[in-house]
Amino acid sequence: MNLARFLLKRSIHGLFVVWGVVTVAFLLRFIAPGDVISVVAPIDATPEIRQALADELGLHKPLYIQYFDYLVNLLQGDMGYSYISNTEARTRIFARLPATLELAFAGTIVAIVLSIPLGVLSATRRHTPADHGATLFSLLGISTPNFWLGIMLVLIFAVQLSIFPTSRRPVGLNVAMASLLFELNVNPLLQWVHHITLPAITLGTYFTALITRLTRSEMLDELGKIYIDAVRAKGIPEVLVQYRHALRNALIPVITVLGLQLGTVIGGAVITEAVFSWPGLGTLIINAVNARDWPVIQGSLIVIGAGFVIVNIVVDALYASLNPEIDNE
Repeated sequence: MNLARFLLKRSIHGLFVVWGVVTVAFLLRFIAPGDVISVVAPIDATPEIRQALADELGLHKPLYIQYFDYLVNLLQGDMGYSYISNTEARTRIFARLPATLELAFAGTIVAIVLSIPLGVLSATRRHTPADHGATLFSLLGISTPNFWLGIMLVLIFAVQLSIFPTSRRPVGLNVAMASLLFELNVNPLLQWVHHITLPAITLGTYFTALITRLTRSEMLDELGKIYIDAVRAKGIPEVLVQYRHALRNALIPVITVLGLQLGTVIGGAVITEAVFSWPGLGTLIINAVNARDWPVIQGSLIVIGAGFVIVNIVVDALYASLNPEIDNE
């Protein structure tokens, strides 16, 4: 099976996963406590007004008809209208999505930059203070709740030391990059980095600890294999042995975990956004849940689910390119 066929197979699987997410998101409205009409209608609405609202929203139709209509509307890009703002749910969701993607991207970069060198150092300096320090850091990172770490970082670096701001997203990454490329103005990018540093560290810490431990384990496994001894016997410098040969093969499961942990990153982003008042999708979901704004809730869950599937397909492509035997499975 070639790579294109392998990815086609994964894409078909992904479509079924997205369909499952859509189905679950649709059913949540009927499973969760509370009445949609009570959210939309005025407090003093008469039964006639409530019935008219139910007819307008299509809630009087059988469940399977509502489900079919929902699927048809989704295929046309229609996620419905927000019950609270009476604006398109799609517009509200995609307006907030860049902020969440920026935070997830920054958190992932923090994790990769810190974890892979730490994992390699820990594996190549086994049973030394460096190894023990990296292991202790991993244990602390996995054990520390995101919300507590975020609050502590705000108290120390924002309130006490006044190094970083407590919250806010003054400019988007796209605007910052456009200013850098077309106006040669680096200030917006520096401002973006300044504001996203604490949220990114908060989000990336758990991720960093996990990848550090995984990189260490995989590096130890690779360094103990026969081909490494053969490479060393050729007189190749130890740095190249570690990074060009051992690390390349050790990164295969690491890349897989990076993709699979996207859900954890986005889940952590919800809490992190709340701590730092970051105007992303997580904050939007929390506000929508409090207001029972189901079109926004459902649309947000679908976008997150579809993003998860897309990232996993990309991970599969990287995995197959690093290990060509995978696409034959």
